[in-house]
Amino acid sequence: MTTERPNTERKALAVNLDARRYGSFAEIGAGQEVVRWFFRVGAAAGTIAKSMSAYDMSVSDAIYGHCERYVCRQRLQDMLDREHALNLERLKESRGDTTAFFAFADTVSARNFHGTNECHGWMGIRFQAHPRDQDSQIIIHVRMLDTENALQQEALGIVGVNLLYGAFFLNHEPDQLIESLLDNLSTRRIEIDMIEFSGIAFRHVDNRVMSLRLVQLGLSSAAMFSADGEVLQPSEVLYKKPILVERGSFRPVTNVNVDMLDAAKAKFVEEEGVDADQVVSLAEITMRNLKANGDIDLRDFLARVDMLAACGMTVLISDYFEYYRLAAYLARYSKKKIGITMGAASLVELFDEKYYTSLDGGILESFGRLFKNDLKLYIYPLLNRESGDLTTVDNLKVAEEIRTLYRYLVDKGCIEQLDTHDPSHLSTFSREVLRQIEKGDPNWVDHVPTEVAELIQNRGFFGYRKPAVAKIAAKPVAKLVAKSTPPLEMAQELLESIESSSIG
Repeated sequence: MTTERPNTERKALAVNLDARRYGSFAEIGAGQEVVRWFFRVGAAAGTIAKSMSAYDMSVSDAIYGHCERYVCRQRLQDMLDREHALNLERLKESRGDTTAFFAFADTVSARNFHGTNECHGWMGIRFQAHPRDQDSQIIIHVRMLDTENALQQEALGIVGVNLLYGAFFLNHEPDQLIESLLDNLSTRRIEIDMIEFSGIAFRHVDNRVMSLRLVQLGLSSAAMFSADGEVLQPSEVLYKKPILVERGSFRPVTNVNVDMLDAAKAKFVEEEGVDADQVVSLAEITMRNLKANGDIDLRDFLARVDMLAACGMTVLISDYFEYYRLAAYLARYSKKKIGITMGAASLVELFDEKYYTSLDGGILESFGRLFKNDLKLYIYPLLNRESGDLTTVDNLKVAEEIRTLYRYLVDKGCIEQLDTHDPSHLSTFSREVLRQIEKGDPNWVDHVPTEVAELIQNRGFFGYRKPAVAKIAAKPVAKLVAKSTPPLEMAQELLESIESSSIG
């Protein structure tokens, strides 16, 4: 049985009536949308120490320090740090034993008069779960999808109340906290594409799992994190950067995965306008792949992510099974060149019309969307181990009715063969490597990077079991020594027994 969550008004009132909670609100842009709820429902005097805005850039800089961008994560963090520190400095001695202090902040760009700006914002809370407790923190990034400024402000206020309520009453259940962030809203109005938990209350939280939850619950269509496990906000990572993506199951990460991305990048940096130092390389896993065997297995998910991290890869989790939707998502953040690398077998599937029946224009519409932003596909060859032949862009077999379309895309340069691959990796297939690991076949280590092999062996990923150590036969020493044997003779007999044993 599910428990119905309170509406926004009841959430705000519950916070106001909790005598432990006391703190400040600082909001830049889009008005005082969050704090307004707490004033509106009453009893705010017991909750709000201070409420402020700083719309002028010079005023904002004077309070929080200079910042190149005002709607960014760093500005939000500056706001949280300063406001929470001021609360503790001014109030800790007088009421610290009974009060759990907090600082809420947001910096938001809502729809401007001309409707030409990106509507998004950063929101967060630094708080004590209990009086005198160490600090905890939650940061989120939101995209506002309403087309009217007033509606965006309304949605922003509701999300803020949900965040405060979740931090105070659901911090012990982070899954429920995430799910509650869009209470009394819908994904048609707000998207949350980044969340990060930190501090004492969330010391056991893995932010990579929380990122996955955002996509799993539909709060976002994609989430991203770095090789060191840091949660990333896509627009800040991809903004005005050339982007190269490899989609895969990465179960496990094989030499082919690494070689494919390396070969593709070697081609990609030769493209006009692509600066090698600016390229963002992504390893993408789709939700459909993670759900291939039913429900998502978190241990399996983290195993894949850890292996990709060991290879230094940035990970993208997405709900974009169709490549044209992935392309549209990436183009949202960058007008630079976008490349996608895949194997020849995946290219065959890409030209299978059954995947495009939901589009009015079918496969033609899908390719129109896929390639409209000058996107390029880089194809890794497929080895037929029986004949030794390679399937490449030039000899790929597609249906007769779309062969002309295929040749047009190849001739135009939208699809390009990778010719700098390592031939020694062509016989590696991830499913076979996985079976070898499960069966204890030691040859699997030849098909994965060294760092990946070490992770699998050390952590027992994918059912790996360490080889049993052979037991060494030895004489039962204890039976050789009688209880009455003097200590000196006992030591001599023990030494002789050991020397005559089969231990070598």
